[in-house]
Amino acid sequence: MKVNQLVPTVELKVKFNFSDHKFVPKESGCYVLATFDNEILYIGLTDNLNRRFAQHRDNKEKRQQTSQGSAFWFYYLLYNEREIDRLERTWINIHTEIHGVLPVLNKVNSPVR
Repeated sequence: MKVNQLVPTVELKVKFNFSDHKFVPKESGCYVLATFDNEILYIGLTDNLNRRFAQHRDNKEKRQQTSQGSAFWFYYLLYNEREIDRLERTWINIHTEIHGVLPVLNKVNSPVR
């Protein structure tokens, strides 16, 4: 599934290089790790996008090649911290409806609150 199929759309992005984490804000939001061709590998949420970007860069699994390619882009959408659970769930549901499975790097469904 391509990033542009997410609703609401997400357009802010940086390359998934450690040196680019300085361009990611320290605000809450949802994010996507995607291949060069914008195929979604991972969907997540956080109260600090900058910190979460750095954590993923430190995770070997998130940097390695997957069956769909390797993470090249870090897309993000700034979002109200009280609403990010719902947004992440929406994005994961969209992916699951299209493919019948979670994104390749997501290990578990996000909790429903």
